[in-house]
Amino acid sequence: MNKDPIILSYDESLLRKSDLDLLYGPHWLNDNIISFYFEYLKNTFKAAPYILFVSPEVTQCIKIIPSSQVKVFLDPLEANSKRFIFFALNDNERPQTAGGSHWSLLLFSRSDETLYHFDSSRGLNCEQAENFAKKLFSYLNIRGHFKEKMSAQQTNGYDCGIYLICYAEHLAQHLVTYQTVDYFYSDDDVRNSVGTMRNEIVNVIERLRG
Repeated sequence: MNKDPIILSYDESLLRKSDLDLLYGPHWLNDNIISFYFEYLKNTFKAAPYILFVSPEVTQCIKIIPSSQVKVFLDPLEANSKRFIFFALNDNERPQTAGGSHWSLLLFSRSDETLYHFDSSRGLNCEQAENFAKKLFSYLNIRGHFKEKMSAQQTNGYDCGIYLICYAEHLAQHLVTYQTVDYFYSDDDVRNSVGTMRNEIVNVIERLRG
């Protein structure tokens, strides 16, 4: 008997019971949950094809490879044609391995050639984010700018992934409306969403399971 059965196969993501269990308690979210929700956001905002959500697995690969190889991962996603690109960043420094202890969100805006960093534990992922920015700008062949954005701050050691998901969803809604990162002042909305987001993700999973 499989002790960790598959509960949902959704586009490019696969969720098992152990992944779902992370949503029921005070647990750090893993790559699988965040990858699933990025797939869900991609489909939610499919009417905005200029927005790209890059999975944590691909983001991790970009982190560890030479800049000259980034195109292997981003060209198939047509990243060069997107106006806005979301990346789920973690602090894992082990090559080609899932894991880490902290998540933060990166958002690239083509109009101002800026990579914005939203970190719910300010400063913790700054070095990782800046190094990632250099590789991304090299791939895009731009000078680029890196900017830390003031963000709602977590009050525990496990909700960073929830903050990442909440910021990604609120930002995507903002981008569809305004087509710019400017005027995004939704920290209070994000903070309010954090408390209910675990249940909301569970409800989305159950709905997709039919």
